[in-house]
Amino acid sequence: MKFALVIFETDESRHRIQTDRDAYRKAYEAWIGQVAASGKLVGGNALETEHTTPVTVRKAADGSSTAADGPTHPGTETLGGWFVVEVADRAEAVALARGLPTPETIEIWPILESA
Repeated sequence: MKFALVIFETDESRHRIQTDRDAYRKAYEAWIGQVAASGKLVGGNALETEHTTPVTVRKAADGSSTAADGPTHPGTETLGGWFVVEVADRAEAVALARGLPTPETIEIWPILESA
């Protein structure tokens, strides 16, 4: 089964990471290296969250759209990136997410695979 591990950053997690970026990077790279070496990493990307603001495009029922600077759901957590993993089940995806040694929040979503 494939799952997306969706990573959210908070002001607190960003501050903790920036306090010791080298240690964070080392721990993060070790974790992702282990996931990749196990053959469970399918893909993923980090988003540029420090120097830019996302643009949100909203579609109306009449087909018109508006674009505005800022995340879709402003708040204390912002989307930081994601990984796609292929594992036996949800429990294994949760175990992988719990192993991330950095302070972000992770949502786990099953990926809808077409038949």
